[in-house]
Amino acid sequence: MAELRVGLLGVGQMGRHHARVLRELPGVDLVGIADPGGDPHGVAGKLDVLPDIDALIGVGIDMAVVAVPTAFHEAAALKLADAGVHTLVEKPIAHSVQAGQRMVDAFTANNLVGAVGHIERFNPALQELRRRIEAGDLGEVYQIATRRQGPFPSRIADVGVAKDLGSHDVDLTAWVAQSPHKTIFAQTMLKSGREYEDMILATGRLENGVIVNHVVNWLSPMKERVTIVTGERGAYVADTNSSDLTFYANGTIPTEWEYMSAFRGVSEGDVTRFAIAKREPLRVEHEAFRDAVLGLRTDVVTMEEGLRTLAVVEGIIDSARTGKSVEF
Repeated sequence: MAELRVGLLGVGQMGRHHARVLRELPGVDLVGIADPGGDPHGVAGKLDVLPDIDALIGVGIDMAVVAVPTAFHEAAALKLADAGVHTLVEKPIAHSVQAGQRMVDAFTANNLVGAVGHIERFNPALQELRRRIEAGDLGEVYQIATRRQGPFPSRIADVGVAKDLGSHDVDLTAWVAQSPHKTIFAQTMLKSGREYEDMILATGRLENGVIVNHVVNWLSPMKERVTIVTGERGAYVADTNSSDLTFYANGTIPTEWEYMSAFRGVSEGDVTRFAIAKREPLRVEHEAFRDAVLGLRTDVVTMEEGLRTLAVVEGIIDSARTGKSVEF
């Protein structure tokens, strides 16, 4: 079978990693790179750096990866859809829900695979977490809390922390729980001198009744990427920085201390850190996209799912602006 011809739009901070993985991926051939800003990281190799999406389409490609700033996602994706090119767009899907809907409609109308790069779904810790929850290892799920904090990234200029980082937590929470957000209430702060928010505290509930909490900011000197799922039998802690998954079991040993035994909640039990295969999430994401184009798999993050995530993120921003809870 001939290799799929793939083009890459954008070779900035994230695009350079896409270029590396695409070159390593069996079954695809990176035949074109386009970036109006040139090749700042020197990843083009023997390929000419094309000026725009039209030139990239002109090379003749089967599939494309769009890794340019969010404001340019819609225009690029619509041209790719018109050209019959299967496309993976970096998250968030678009700068607005309306733009995202136009993208969804275009790829549906042309019967093309349209995917969004919510890479956390392909983190081994979260994949193992979802598998164990789905198998019933935790029993009933009560709460999912996420923390995504770190220093301000100078590369981001067109969106705030909600769309850049918060979209990860919105997507992974709904995916791990297999239920979309139903309500959200949020507070934000603007402390970095930009027009967009750089700190979020959001709380809500999923359609299946699980309560959720998202702490997101660009104002922290330490980098943290943690998801905690608490349920009937204990709590899972997934650290997606290290791809570690740890289970804290409810205790089964009777408490002899009279004062503590009056408390009718759970007690501390065994702690287990699982040994899991740690493959690079970006490579697994690209494998899923390649296989979806070939009709072999369906576990990509679809544009429809990316659009639902964006709607919740915009709900977070609206809630912070109005001081009211948003229902989806």
